[in-house]
Amino acid sequence: MALAAQGFARPRPVEAGTRQLNLAMARMATLQIDSVNVFARSHYLPLFSRLGPYDPALLDRLLFSSAGRYTESWAHMASFIPTADWGLFAFRHEATRERYLRRDAAWFREHGAVVEEVRAQLAARGPLRPAQIDHAARVGGRGPWWDWDVVKSALEYLFLFGEVAIAGRRGFERRYGLTADVIPEAARAPVPRADAIREIVGRAAAAYGVATAADLADYWRIADRAAVLRAVADLVDEGTLTPVTVEGWSTAGRPTPAWVHRGAALPRRVDATALLTPFDPLVWFRDRAERLFDFEYRIEIYTPAHKRRFGYYSLPVLVGDDVVGRVDLKADRPRSTLLVQSAWWEHGRPPHAADTLAAELRRAARWQGLEDISVGRWGDAADDLAAALGGPPRHDRTLAAPSPAATVEE
Repeated sequence: MALAAQGFARPRPVEAGTRQLNLAMARMATLQIDSVNVFARSHYLPLFSRLGPYDPALLDRLLFSSAGRYTESWAHMASFIPTADWGLFAFRHEATRERYLRRDAAWFREHGAVVEEVRAQLAARGPLRPAQIDHAARVGGRGPWWDWDVVKSALEYLFLFGEVAIAGRRGFERRYGLTADVIPEAARAPVPRADAIREIVGRAAAAYGVATAADLADYWRIADRAAVLRAVADLVDEGTLTPVTVEGWSTAGRPTPAWVHRGAALPRRVDATALLTPFDPLVWFRDRAERLFDFEYRIEIYTPAHKRRFGYYSLPVLVGDDVVGRVDLKADRPRSTLLVQSAWWEHGRPPHAADTLAAELRRAARWQGLEDISVGRWGDAADDLAAALGGPPRHDRTLAAPSPAATVEE
């Protein structure tokens, strides 16, 4: 049910176009953004995982258009959501405003004039990149020169407060505009908090198929667990959710309460193959990934290299209906080579796992315009994978270690 709800029970299309991208986005409800660009930026991968090779330029046009169907929001961390959903997160904008104005009161006292001038420039000039803000202007004809970091912080605060929206990007650099200039009027109408939480909890339940209260809260990072449980009760009363127990899901020896969405389907089988980004909804809540797949997952970007167990940015590997391994990938674009830095198996992998993963890596390399694949020597799946790929070049782990400074871009 969980895999089907996320679209993994569907055969991949022969050719994925705008319609297929929109349908996949609708099933996920939100798409998390991350700036790490080792193999491919994280927001491109969930669509590849579900649809196979597609033209990333199509997704760029959907996501980054100044008057597009989607906009950015702090929905599940930094994420894309349908523009029409902006008002659903008005309760979060207000709560964030109250929290930061209280927590960072000293910053706002010191830089309040800069915040006002940023508002004024956006009102007068329309959406701007941070670099286009007139840093050299003096507030009220006096005071210090503006500091770029202060301008950027002001824009980010106003975005978190819902006063500013993202009007597209140039490359990966955001363009900020006043919300009234970016979000259509009908979408800006704030939805009352209880109604909004009930709506987005229902969407999380549809995206998950079957879920616990913790799962539903995490989908939108809702800290108010009581509000989530009230929303669940309302959804049960109206017939959207049905209480269930799931074998193996327990807390302190007792079954963990769970609910199944009325639209959830139980397919006869799931025969998927996918590389999953760490920020894919299927695995982004690590507790759920462990309950579903007995798969313990952590990202090791900030772990010292000599202490990493699996690699810098390992991607879970889905084969059939289970996570059967993980691979740490890096695109070496100057050499047009996909580097498999490490490869590891999980328990219960099927006999054909190496061949299936090899075929998916070939598709991934072609999708990224890479001609060759090189497999490192780190991990208990590395030799199996190299053999399945037909004996490609091998490389030493220490020669290809990624550098955070080289791979994290903003």
